[in-house]
Amino acid sequence: MQRKAYVPGVAALLAALLAGCTGSSGDGGTTDNSNPGEPGTATQAAQPGKYTALPEPCGAVDEKLLDELLPGIRELPDEAAREKAYEGEATVTFNTDRRAGCRWKVDSAQATDHLRVDFERVVSYDRAVSDDSEAERLFAERLVAADLPEPTTGESGSAGESGSADAGAGADADADEATGPATEPSSSPSSGSPSSPPPSLSPSGLQSRALDDLGDEAFLDDELSSSGSTAKQRMVTVAFRTSNVIVTVEYAEQPATVGAVPDSKEMQDRARKLASGLADALSG
Repeated sequence: MQRKAYVPGVAALLAALLAGCTGSSGDGGTTDNSNPGEPGTATQAAQPGKYTALPEPCGAVDEKLLDELLPGIRELPDEAAREKAYEGEATVTFNTDRRAGCRWKVDSAQATDHLRVDFERVVSYDRAVSDDSEAERLFAERLVAADLPEPTTGESGSAGESGSADAGAGADADADEATGPATEPSSSPSSGSPSSPPPSLSPSGLQSRALDDLGDEAFLDDELSSSGSTAKQRMVTVAFRTSNVIVTVEYAEQPATVGAVPDSKEMQDRARKLASGLADALSG
């Protein structure tokens, strides 16, 4: 499904950040190399970022939360298999001080669930640009690339907490509210009730959106595959920035039953719970 990009202020923010990185002496000020021999002309080095190391990602998610995210763990036949599933698999990186991640995959009779957690510590190599500013620029690029859809209401898309509560009956019970003014009922008699939305849409309040209650800035992206008659895989991504660290949670589920659609609210709630816990751990 093609989505209309909606990134309020991000393009302007990104332009401002890029302009700040390039610097200018048009106002008559001196730069680092204007008079290198004179005292007081060197640009003061920007402040380093708050974080100088990253958490161990495979140990960042406790077993109780993994039970919620990957319910198939409880169905594994023996203790050794469950222990291996809980451990996860570390992502291969060249420098674990700068980037570290872990992934989990569990199959069950109902579905296959995937989870990935990624930490990136941003370091600026420009003396005039702080680590935080460089992380802010990179996160703005990611927000643009996420191509978030335009909200269907006049409220900020980050008001997802209340939106989720209003949609508490879940994707199926509130499906008739998810169509919104931008969708048209199908004219095909074989497509079911005209009030049922296409499975690629999330219920009202659960669309991909910016979040304002997580880290310094954050967004949530909810994507449902368009794989025809096969089981639909839903991928929920929650990304946030705290100072000079960018954290990404990717949570995907593909049901074993053909035609089944993973519940949007349930998956978003789980992914946001994990992301919130990671943010608290970083701040602690």
